[in-house]
Amino acid sequence: MPNLIAAGAVTVLLAAPALAEKPSTQLIDARFLEEIRSWAAAPTVHLILRAQNERNRDITEEQILALDKQWRDETKADAQPIIAQLIGNPLSQYLLQIQARSLGLYPEIFIIDAKGLNVGQSSVTTDYWQGDEAKWQKTFAVGPEAVFIDEVEFHEKTRTHRVQVNMTVIDPVTAKPSGAITVEVNLDELQRRKAAPTT
Repeated sequence: MPNLIAAGAVTVLLAAPALAEKPSTQLIDARFLEEIRSWAAAPTVHLILRAQNERNRDITEEQILALDKQWRDETKADAQPIIAQLIGNPLSQYLLQIQARSLGLYPEIFIIDAKGLNVGQSSVTTDYWQGDEAKWQKTFAVGPEAVFIDEVEFHEKTRTHRVQVNMTVIDPVTAKPSGAITVEVNLDELQRRKAAPTT
């Protein structure tokens, strides 16, 4: 609604500030998805994903929930053994490099194993188990070609629109799903880059 300010005998009409238009997920095109697939095809991804899938082959739901609780507790504590181990592994370092090179386009990247547990991440996630969320249920649990683009959310701290792009990770040896990758995208930055003139 416009603001009215009295200036002497004159009433000045001030237009209400326009709200920023929410960018569309149509910015996430086939070329963009192919770039994510190229990261997920790196040898580091498959070496660590295979190792964790083998290690967790017989893990129980009770154990998964206990690990998830420990992770969430550690996010609020000084001692963080599970978080430190995961953040320090080569896959997490690889994802961190991708995030850093993106210069703000990818605020977060993480890879999930066949049980829905994090196996590598560029920053600390709020939880360790993703198996109860759509990012795993609509990718790995669906099949090798599955892609799930979540709803756009507004990130208050940075005043940016973000969306999570999720897809199945395929083991190049077996050609079967081995996990999933989630990439959080700053849609405002992506829109700016697509609109920028090319030289």
